[in-house]
Amino acid sequence: MFFPMSYIIFIFTLILGSIISISSSSWFGAWVGLELNMMSFIPLISLKMNSYYSEAALKYFLIQALGSAMFISSGFLSLLFLFISYIFIFLALLLKLASAPFHFWFPQVMEGLNWPQVFLLSTIQKLAPMILLSYLMINIILIKMIIFFSILSAIVGALGGLNLLYLRKIIAFSSINHMSWMMIAISTGDIFWLFYFIIYSLILLSITSMFYNLQTFTLSNLMQSDQNSILHSILISFNFLSLGGLPPFTGFIPKWMLIQMMVNMNLYIPLFFLLLSALITLYFYLRIIIMFILLLNPIMNFNMKYKSLTSNTSLLLKTSFNFIGLLMPIYFLLI
Repeated sequence: MFFPMSYIIFIFTLILGSIISISSSSWFGAWVGLELNMMSFIPLISLKMNSYYSEAALKYFLIQALGSAMFISSGFLSLLFLFISYIFIFLALLLKLASAPFHFWFPQVMEGLNWPQVFLLSTIQKLAPMILLSYLMINIILIKMIIFFSILSAIVGALGGLNLLYLRKIIAFSSINHMSWMMIAISTGDIFWLFYFIIYSLILLSITSMFYNLQTFTLSNLMQSDQNSILHSILISFNFLSLGGLPPFTGFIPKWMLIQMMVNMNLYIPLFFLLLSALITLYFYLRIIIMFILLLNPIMNFNMKYKSLTSNTSLLLKTSFNFIGLLMPIYFLLI
């Protein structure tokens, strides 16, 4: 169990806050939902009396409080200056989403979290702000702004993840990069971004649960893990390739659909930056995978443990989602 049973109430209020935000008919109601969501997540961060967790909780609280203050004041401003208030609400939501150029807090907060909290912060915590962002896509200037910020997020997410040794920071910059793809999908006015979000969440769930089981936080930890086996290394490699969107893994399917959509809408310049950033992110995933490939060499596999496949059935189940993309061509051949 990722969280103690006594913390189930906080998970419930966390999801309830997102639902209140999404279903609200006013900006004030959306703000109440976001506040409930934030105040439920902070106890989940500081599960243990640890200085790292406390620092991450404090950083998260200060940034989210700033975003919430900006959000509610902009909501009241909409009574007088509607368009200006929409711009400020838009910027407040970008701060909450950790989209570039407001991404500075995200890797630092992620560095102080455990893997279950990393998953929550990268997925469920971003759901409500993204849906509120999609409500703003009624003005051509805001649509152009979100395309510009998505290009910026793609570049920052790609370049920020280079030469990092900490897995949580790599996942943080990867999340910023994936955010750019979802923001482009939001700008097209299509509900397709939700499909991308669900696929991304499931891939990230398999990665974070695997790292949680291994209790690894750096690349050296990952290499020296006592539970390392050939199957582990292959599955972790496939997970990262799927997260990078390499065909034929599952992570490629939403990117493929979004590329087709962007070509149809003549969004060639944003598409160029997004594809370039996807190549760079794939490079820093390959840095992790190459180490596993080297350790598969019999001369160098001093730390690998040979285990039966039956002991890793739970691991196979967690990562099986990434192989749906491998089965898709067979499905189309049968049709």
